[in-house]
Amino acid sequence: MEDVALRAGVSHQTVSRVLNGSPSVSPKTKEKVQRAIVELGYRRNTAARALVTRKTQTIGLLANGLNEYGPANILLAVQEAAREAGYFVSIAGIRGFAHQEIADALQRFLDQGVEGIVVQVPHADIPAMLKELNLGVPIVVIGTAADGSLSGVMVDQEKGACEAVQHLVDLGHTTIAHVAGPDGWIDAAERVSGWRRTLAHAGLAAGPLLTGDWTAASGYQAGLKLAEDPTITAVFAANDQMAVGLLRAFTEKGICVPEDISLVGVDDLPEGAYLVPPLTTVRQGFEELGRRCLEVMLSQLESATTAQTAVVEPRLIVRASTAPCAPIQ
Repeated sequence: MEDVALRAGVSHQTVSRVLNGSPSVSPKTKEKVQRAIVELGYRRNTAARALVTRKTQTIGLLANGLNEYGPANILLAVQEAAREAGYFVSIAGIRGFAHQEIADALQRFLDQGVEGIVVQVPHADIPAMLKELNLGVPIVVIGTAADGSLSGVMVDQEKGACEAVQHLVDLGHTTIAHVAGPDGWIDAAERVSGWRRTLAHAGLAAGPLLTGDWTAASGYQAGLKLAEDPTITAVFAANDQMAVGLLRAFTEKGICVPEDISLVGVDDLPEGAYLVPPLTTVRQGFEELGRRCLEVMLSQLESATTAQTAVVEPRLIVRASTAPCAPIQ
C-alpha cells in the first residue's frame, strides 16, 4: 500500500479507504489510487490482512448433492452473494450423511479460520449433529427454520407443493399420485406434507405414494409402476429430474401427457421448458435464497443476534404438461 500511496501522491490511509470502499474519498482521489493500483499490479495480501484484523473474510460452505441442479445452483447463488459482500467462500462437497465425514469437513473449515459456516445438507439429522459438534462460529442451515442456536434459510417447500397439487385439483383431477424424494430429506418430507394437506383440504384421498432418489432413472421406474393404474390422472414429482423419467415411462407405455395424465415437477430446470410437452413446475428462487442466506450470515457476524429464519416464496410455473382431467373411459 505504501508503494501505491507514493505513486498516487496520497497517504497509505487513503489507499486503505479506497480498498475498503469508504465513501469519504473524493472521486478524483479514488481514480488516482485505482490507476496506481493497476500500474503497479497491486494485490491485497489477504493472509497479512487477516493477521492484523483477526478476520479472514471467509465463509465455509458444506454441501451435499452438488451434481444435482438444485444444490449446485444454491451453491452458486451463495457464492455470488458472498463475493458481492466482500467474502470468500471455502467449499467442501460431501456425498453422503456420515457423521464423521461431516465432522471432518467442518473441522477443516475451523482450521482455515472461517468466520461462519453455511450448511447445505438438507437432511433431518443435520441440526442435531451441528449442535452436538458445538463449532463456536455462526451457522446458517439451508433448508430449515432456525433451531436454537442455528439460523435457517429455506424455500417454503410445503407451500410450493400445495400450489402444485392445488393446480391439479383445480383442473379436476381427483387421483393424484406423488413421487417423493428420499426418506430423511427435509425438502422431500415437506413436499409430501403439502401433497397430503392439499388433497385432504379438497376432500380427496391421497393417491399412490412412491419414493425416488431425485434421479431421472428413479422417476422412470416409478412411471412404469404408475402407468399400470388407469385411475391415476395426475402426478406430482418432487423434482424435475424425476419428472423427466416419468415422462419417458409414460411415453413408452403409450400414455400421453397431458391428454391422459398431467405432470408437475419442482425446481424449474432450464431444459424443462423445452421438453415435449413443456413441464409445469415449481420455481424455487435460488438466487434469492443465496442472497437471504448471506444476509442472515452477515447479521450473525456483525451483531451476534439470536438465530434467525429467512423464508423464500416458491412460484408455480404453468406450462403444457398439465391440462383438465379427461373423463375415464
